[in-house]
Amino acid sequence: MSSTDPTSSASAINLLTSNGVHAILDVLLPEFRRATGHDVAARYGTGVEILERIHAGESADVVIANREALENLAREGKIEGASVRDLARSSVGVAVRSGLPKPDVSSVDAFKRAMLAADSIAFTGKGASGIHFQKLIERLGIAAEVRAKAVMQEGGLVGELVVAGRATTAVQQIPELLAVAGIDYVGPLPMELQIVSQISTGVFSDSRNRDGALALIEHLSTPKNAHVYRTKGMEAG
Repeated sequence: MSSTDPTSSASAINLLTSNGVHAILDVLLPEFRRATGHDVAARYGTGVEILERIHAGESADVVIANREALENLAREGKIEGASVRDLARSSVGVAVRSGLPKPDVSSVDAFKRAMLAADSIAFTGKGASGIHFQKLIERLGIAAEVRAKAVMQEGGLVGELVVAGRATTAVQQIPELLAVAGIDYVGPLPMELQIVSQISTGVFSDSRNRDGALALIEHLSTPKNAHVYRTKGMEAG
């Protein structure tokens, strides 16, 4: 079965991946093993953390990150540019603790009011959604008010902070919000404030299991698995 321990199998395909596709991989990696017999050892992190780790010398067989990052890594010779495939597009959304009223976030003004009215707001410090959110509150002129009630962690599922009672509201990539039981998804950021991440995958130039890596990429990008991305809050392609 798939594993988060890269030493779990000597012949495992090593995967370095962003947290945003965790719930999708929970479905697709076991299917891949059943279909091919390949184990996959997955290591997760925020997009920023993954780039930091790669530039510090970490490698694997396959990487999943945003398209721009993979294109940069290809130019640096760390990723085979010809291997890069697009998987899905991910947007940022809002969730609240289950049972709380769902605020209106459908317009810029409504979103601003909702953030000001929230008792506490959880977001990531190093994840793409959290970095974007911090820029947004500056742009909207509510940075001081939001930071005064912010509950921030570097990465991971911030919805878990809401479930634990440490915050009432979470802002993160929609698939990461949907992956947490005990919170209610409210909706996406308004279009004017939204950021859409193109999630892609590629093979490391120094992959030790290139055939397995290419097979995994084929499985992750095949159109027949598009429904998995959709059910987990992403738009396939």
